[in-house]
Amino acid sequence: MKHSKKLYFKTNTKRIVSKNLLSLFALFTMTAILTTSCEPKEDNNCDNCNEPPTAQQFNNIKTIALENLTQTFGFNTDDGYINLTSEQGVQININANCLTYNGNPVTGDITLEYIELFEKGNMLTTNKPTMGIMPNGDKALLVSGGEFFLEATQNGNILDTNCGIQLIIPAGLTGGADQDMTLWNGEIDNEGNLAWDEIEDENGANPVPFVEGNNYYPAFEGFGWANVDRFYNDPRPKTTIQAQAPEGYDNENSSIYLSYDGEAPALAQLDTYDEALNIFSEHYGQIPIGLECHVIFVTETDGIWRYAIKPTTIVANDIITFNLGETIVGTEATLIALMNDLP
Repeated sequence: MKHSKKLYFKTNTKRIVSKNLLSLFALFTMTAILTTSCEPKEDNNCDNCNEPPTAQQFNNIKTIALENLTQTFGFNTDDGYINLTSEQGVQININANCLTYNGNPVTGDITLEYIELFEKGNMLTTNKPTMGIMPNGDKALLVSGGEFFLEATQNGNILDTNCGIQLIIPAGLTGGADQDMTLWNGEIDNEGNLAWDEIEDENGANPVPFVEGNNYYPAFEGFGWANVDRFYNDPRPKTTIQAQAPEGYDNENSSIYLSYDGEAPALAQLDTYDEALNIFSEHYGQIPIGLECHVIFVTETDGIWRYAIKPTTIVANDIITFNLGETIVGTEATLIALMNDLP
């Protein structure tokens, strides 16, 4: 009996220990799940374990980012002069009686789609950088007072206006009023990339937004992409920089951007690509030597973002290299927050 009792004690102890180990294992497992579900995942050995996305897959996450920021308003032409207020407090003023389709006045219910971008995180995920077209056709960084898209439709038909559109933009959203701002229209090329063209009036002058208090009062001629911007100004000598994406990644399934430290509402893009060398480039020679900045590589994996953000100080003719092992995977919200937290 003593032997039997001793055997029972050992068996019970093993059960207790086993149960405790199982509880600890469950606790660690749940902790790991909660941690990894809330934070970006590091892929330190991913060079051979991730297939590059297709161009369509990469475009899909940018389209989703744009849809997430699209605000929709409805009104009727009988309402006359329409005053709408956006989520960020921008006032949109439209004369509904000036709307036309194929040159003919329209009546009835109207749908307005509107997008506003004030931070570099949203500019990146929607692929709407602040690159302005210079008089010689080159591109250079713009500092933004806000990027905007407006489109009015009726029964799916895109409308025009012959009266223009006025916005009232809180300048505090981009650091305060800047008297050097001018007005720009957005142009999207065949590859889906946006660049900004400075508006000229009939006399060749560049219209400026009226500034009163802490608001911009721009008047745009029509719908589409529009911007309140100015060229970034830095007296230091300039250079060209290049960046190499991981193998298998090109300008169709990835992008590389440049965030200047200290310039929050601004985002440059390395918008040219050498297929033979797998090199992205800012080939215009407009990057200040000594500039402190962050270079950002972005792509898609499994329907979400894969990215790497590298701090760097620009030296002449620099080449920055990205490898897949230093990228992490995260949600759109995580990437936006990281971008907006950059200096």
